[in-house]
Amino acid sequence: MPDAAEEGAARAVFGLAEVEGPSMVPTLYHGDQVLVRYGARVRPGQVVVLRHPLQQNLLIVKRAVERRRGGWWVLADNPTAGADSTVYGTVPEEFVLGRVLARYRPRRRETGQRPWAGALSWAFSAVRPVLAGGGPSAARSASRRLRAR
Repeated sequence: MPDAAEEGAARAVFGLAEVEGPSMVPTLYHGDQVLVRYGARVRPGQVVVLRHPLQQNLLIVKRAVERRRGGWWVLADNPTAGADSTVYGTVPEEFVLGRVLARYRPRRRETGQRPWAGALSWAFSAVRPVLAGGGPSAARSASRRLRAR
């Protein structure tokens, strides 16, 4: 049986994940890589990685809007793409795995642009912290009469 030090060393505190789908646009885009701090304390407004409440083997990225009875109310920044707490209710605290600290946007080939201009533009925008903030979902969180379960 491993001791506590070996067990702690086996668990990663930081990890990388790739974003799939448009539910977090404009904060995160399909293909973005995100740096996740697992086990980090979550505050309202932060972007988090969590287990989908209806499919626990699926990891998703959403914005933690507020803590409610039964867990976190999470919303997509893009309300027209993807499910969030308006569909499946609050997410149990133990399903929230970590907080997104930063995103890395891989360079895409741009046509019709000088190579150095594209590289310079990408360099200034490729790596950004993912900050807590309202995002478009903040305005939608005002009602407590949403389908919270």
